[in-house]
Amino acid sequence: MKIQESGEDYLEAILVLQEKKGQVHAIDIAHHLEFSKPSVSRAMKLLREDGDVTVSPQGTIELTGKGREIAERIYERHQLLTRWLTTLGVSAAQAAEDACRIEHDISAETFARLKEHIGSVEKK
Repeated sequence: MKIQESGEDYLEAILVLQEKKGQVHAIDIAHHLEFSKPSVSRAMKLLREDGDVTVSPQGTIELTGKGREIAERIYERHQLLTRWLTTLGVSAAQAAEDACRIEHDISAETFARLKEHIGSVEKK
């Protein structure tokens, strides 16, 4: 089943927060994404049901192997697209915002070619 864009955003946020803080709780995600705690709780329920996250009895949220794979793919896209857009002269804030939109819709094939192209340009 294809995960929705919002689910990808949540998984990416969990990955980023785990790297920064170690342990992640729903309130951390709510603050990071500027969403309400009830919205995050509902999303965590859906992601848990889909097998993308686990939630401990203490409320610690962790990515499963499947969830981590999705999060890392989206995060890689976000970072590369943001870097690329800023090299084109787009402001950092706008580049990050636009990358967030693009990262969900770009095909794997197009992203792979873009990644190759950016890599070859950066080596010069």
